[in-house]
Amino acid sequence: MFKTTLIAGAVALASVLPAFAEITIEDAYARSASPMAKSGAAFMMIKNSGEADRLIAASSDAAARTELHTHLEGENGVMRMVHVEEGFELPADGMIAMQRGGKHVMLMGLNAPMEQGATVTVTLTFEKAGDVVVEVPVDLERQDHGGMNHGHGGMNHGSGS
Repeated sequence: MFKTTLIAGAVALASVLPAFAEITIEDAYARSASPMAKSGAAFMMIKNSGEADRLIAASSDAAARTELHTHLEGENGVMRMVHVEEGFELPADGMIAMQRGGKHVMLMGLNAPMEQGATVTVTLTFEKAGDVVVEVPVDLERQDHGGMNHGHGGMNHGSGS
């Protein structure tokens, strides 16, 4: 009797616990426009096999400031990068494609030049899943794989030029 009650209690408890997001990171890489660039970016596929979540922040010791960015079409059809303070929705059983010309992690005020083959540590912060630490390889030779290829050399962080 005690064993049956214990199992029933465990099943009841399991049914009320939240099903947290299960985050996996695939195909991550980071790059900068040139060895002397003061900024760079990290790209990856963020997959969620659990409940809906939200990527709310990113941080890295590799740069003075780390932000979530995307590209938006501005006046005259010119693409511009913007900081997305509210973060990105991560649907249940869905993904966020962080790719060139779209959503990405922006690394501003690099502490050292990005070098081919090096690794940058990025911490992604989710509302429900918490912090996910990603070791991101630097790949300066990688070509764009989908999305709009506007390159990082011409990104505009200001409002004027």
